[in-house]
Amino acid sequence: MCYAILADVHSNLAAFQAVLRDIEERGGAEEIWCLGDIIGYGPNPSECIALLRQFPHLCVAGNHDWAAIGKVDISDFNPDAAQACRWTARQLSPEDVRYLEHLPLTLSRHDFTIVHGSPREPIWEYVLTTRSAKTNFQFFETRYCLIGHSHEPLVFEHIGETCLLRELPAKLKLGENRLIINPGSVGQPRDGDPCAAYAIYDERDKTIYHYRVSYDIEATQERMIEEGLPNFLAARLSYGW
Repeated sequence: MCYAILADVHSNLAAFQAVLRDIEERGGAEEIWCLGDIIGYGPNPSECIALLRQFPHLCVAGNHDWAAIGKVDISDFNPDAAQACRWTARQLSPEDVRYLEHLPLTLSRHDFTIVHGSPREPIWEYVLTTRSAKTNFQFFETRYCLIGHSHEPLVFEHIGETCLLRELPAKLKLGENRLIINPGSVGQPRDGDPCAAYAIYDERDKTIYHYRVSYDIEATQERMIEEGLPNFLAARLSYGW
């Protein structure tokens, strides 16, 4: 069976739809594993929640998911993120709020722990260095951990007393070594590539396949400007940063 691994959709409906089409064209997935931040930044929060819920899926809470419903303080957000969060909160239906309220911080499936930020601090911590990754290997018991939050496709590998970092390759064969894996962001990539990022885990060959998908960036940007969202948040989509 195959599982689609998505993170940080961030209310970008055009990117989300493009990724779902790509998944279907590759044979589909048994289930979507969403690593949090369905909403925030982008112009279609409610639509993205509704679209995700059309599919068999599991999802953990991201900081933007909970900030929009008041479960996370936005005082640590930068001004653009805070403005977008307040706008997002006004777009959510009562049903959207109930869905987000009940998202767990962590989940486990098969050999994977699933979180948004890190296993040590699921909502807020960014895992971008081998130092932070090495510590976080102590905070989950499965062989592998899937994370989002940083919007960068990375893999950390624990080998003995060493932790190695590299970009997530197009094909990652899973073995005995423990891994922390970030598939990158669907809706707001930050690795210099504006194409939406996601992954598929093929249980049959124990391999994670990483994909990039182009989408109509201008359509998302135009909608953001129409809704009065910060210009910077729209502009950055063109550059993948």
